Amino acid sequence: MKVHDILSKVDSLVPLKLAQSWDNVGLLVGDADQSVRTILVTIDITATVLAEAVRRKAQLILSYHPIIWDALKTVTSSGPGSIVHELIRRNLSVISIHTAYDTVIGGINDQLADILNLQNIKPIGDFVEAPDGPLYKLVTFVPTESVNRVAEAIFAAGAGAIGRYSHCSFQTPGSGTFLPLSGSRPAIGRKGKLEKVPEVRLESIVPSDRVPRVLAALRKSHPYETPAFDLLRHHDMENRWGLGRMGILPVPLSLDRVLTKVKRATGARAVGRVGPAKRQVHTAAVCAGSCGKLLNQVIAAGCDLYLTGELKHHQAIAAQEAGLTCLCLSHTVSERFALKKLARSLQNQLPDATIVLSRADADPFTWKPI
Repeated sequence: MKVHDILSKVDSLVPLKLAQSWDNVGLLVGDADQSVRTILVTIDITATVLAEAVRRKAQLILSYHPIIWDALKTVTSSGPGSIVHELIRRNLSVISIHTAYDTVIGGINDQLADILNLQNIKPIGDFVEAPDGPLYKLVTFVPTESVNRVAEAIFAAGAGAIGRYSHCSFQTPGSGTFLPLSGSRPAIGRKGKLEKVPEVRLESIVPSDRVPRVLAALRKSHPYETPAFDLLRHHDMENRWGLGRMGILPVPLSLDRVLTKVKRATGARAVGRVGPAKRQVHTAAVCAGSCGKLLNQVIAAGCDLYLTGELKHHQAIAAQEAGLTCLCLSHTVSERFALKKLARSLQNQLPDATIVLSRADADPFTWKPI
């Protein structure tokens, strides 16, 4: 199995198009044609994780955080590019998924939401396009006697699918006018004479990847030399893809009960708390990693609890002043637990590969009383 085969499987589980525009995901290091037998899954690629990959004879590391964030001016055995240098020297490829795994259904943030059994969940913000791209509405105007032929042609090309229904359209009768000019070849009427023709306004939905095929089918099936049409981008405001999750608890929980659930699911050994310590949690928001920039949306939604990885000082003050309880698990502790599900899903997709979770990958912080 080649690296590019694995990248395709990863993308089917975690569509990389869902990553934030500032992120760096996909194949970041290595040769797409390299053969792979063993894959190491980790949050970060540190020197100890790299050594573990070599020891386990891995050919590919699937990392959550990108190994390359900013532009590297040098890739040498020492300095900022030293890990990349060693990866290349050891012929190790790297695929990173980061915010794509935050956003995808069933990813890190859904798993955090599952800890609290949140219901009616929706993303908090930083919205991105759906993995299949936006939908478009096609509107065209067809002579009445030709509308069925044109409709069937665009349906066959991929228009008209909504959920479990096909051939979806809306048709409105009306009148079209046109004046054929010099050089035209009108299908109806003649040059120099204003025509008024019974037409049907035909509307249908088109996925972004089918737009070229549908427009080609429209032009081929339409009787007019130059068919008129509008292509309008559709914005789905109900089924949005983004970071974090907000929802309601089916049964309110005390904060102590929440902490018990979080500890059991994530293995967290410490937690930083902001805001009220004694409360019943009815509504909650979750966001793995560093999600302070979404704090204002959480406050505006009136949530009782925000479960995340870390907050900056001024964000913690804002939460405290708003009466919002925040639980900070440490950045990677809020993420690492979700790798188990990813590794299982990938193993199902790649039965001939050996997929192992890193044992060397760990929270860089050591929490201890002083």
